[in-house]
Amino acid sequence: MKIFNTMTRRKDDFIPLSEGKVGIYVCGSTVYDFIHIGNARPMVVFDTLRRYFEYLGYEVTYIQNFTDIDDKMIKRANESGITVKQLGDRFIKEFYTDANGLGIMPASVNPRATEHIQEIINIISTLEEKGFAYNVDGDVYFDTQKFSSYGRLCGQNLDDLNMGARIDVNNVKKNPMDFALWKSKKEGEPYWESPWGEGRPGWHIECSAMSMKYLGPTFDIHAGGLDLIFPHHENEIAQSECCTGKQFARYWMHNGYIQINGEKMSKSLGNFITVRQVSEKYDLEVLRMFLLQVQYRNPINYTDDAILATKNALDRLYNLKFRLEQIISEKKDDASETDSEWQSALDKYRTAFIAKMDDDLNTADALSVIFDLVREINTSINDDFSSAKAKAALNMLTELTGVLGLLKRRTNDTSIDSEIEELIAQRQAARKNKNWAEADRIRDLLKSKGIILEDTKDGVHWKKI
Repeated sequence: MKIFNTMTRRKDDFIPLSEGKVGIYVCGSTVYDFIHIGNARPMVVFDTLRRYFEYLGYEVTYIQNFTDIDDKMIKRANESGITVKQLGDRFIKEFYTDANGLGIMPASVNPRATEHIQEIINIISTLEEKGFAYNVDGDVYFDTQKFSSYGRLCGQNLDDLNMGARIDVNNVKKNPMDFALWKSKKEGEPYWESPWGEGRPGWHIECSAMSMKYLGPTFDIHAGGLDLIFPHHENEIAQSECCTGKQFARYWMHNGYIQINGEKMSKSLGNFITVRQVSEKYDLEVLRMFLLQVQYRNPINYTDDAILATKNALDRLYNLKFRLEQIISEKKDDASETDSEWQSALDKYRTAFIAKMDDDLNTADALSVIFDLVREINTSINDDFSSAKAKAALNMLTELTGVLGLLKRRTNDTSIDSEIEELIAQRQAARKNKNWAEADRIRDLLKSKGIILEDTKDGVHWKKI
């Protein structure tokens, strides 16, 4: 498998640190509000990466954190008249609701920053002892001049970054790009005891502490949105590698931005959409598939037409799944075996799918392979299509969509109430009597009730929409 590594700016062969195992850390949400679809993209993309590694046989340790202490959280909690912990508890619960809707597998650990204060203090103390950090009246800063590789992830050197830095009202820092590791207590803020007095951690140090606790000082993949490259991930590298003297993450993966109707999504522009808002119109499996239809490093444009088209495409997948299940059920007494030619025809799609996923997790092209498979299966279904062929086709469809976390929500509910049974019987009688107008009226009535009919030589098949 090749992964585009932000650090090297090329597709690198993925070679795990430990054979057969992969450690992944994904920067998670700051839990002060409902997640928006920009937050959902890395959740879906890197959940799919995890699924693919597990499909290939790797044992994956997957860590995604919660930032539950932050300026935005303090402001929102004070405005709401609750504690920061109460605010975090509420929106962590809401996060899990949306994550479940998106089909996100449970992480190995979802660590909270506030539960790792001691690990944070230990790292800062080590940095201070090694001369990489300095204390100014209880505020502790990382000295970026001491880390010669600072800026390599974002592709700029420290002098250029300093020149581009905005004038900072904080004149106690040695250099403009120095960043806070520990912040001294301010009125109305939560605080913890530390060697530098009462205070709280800076943002960047949280992820270093949590990733290294659960994955070690060096691990395979660190991932997140493109907006995190600088300064967040740049600062994580600096403080982590200065603390341990070892390489921090071996591969860096970043997903592209989401646009809304052609404009970059931004809270400042007021054009952001929450996952919960999408769920009011569509099953969130539709949003998951939408986010996988573009290769993860490219921008993706959210529009009403695009999300509706995705729903229709997902319906096609489910319709084939249910059609195959129906064939298997109707021909359960069929004792035929899948012929090797049909299995070989199906297997070529697995090979093509893996090739696309191996190319930097190209889910867009992988989905195209799945729809090629759908076309081949639909074209092959005829009166002689055996139960064995249907089972083989369903297995392949389920296998490949499963890697993407799709086709896991709906079931083919064959229950039908007596009113609909009676309407279908009446339509059959009308057709027998060549009363086509009445047959069409009943068909339209059933459609309005969410029932689609399909006339075949074996009788009437129906499905819910």
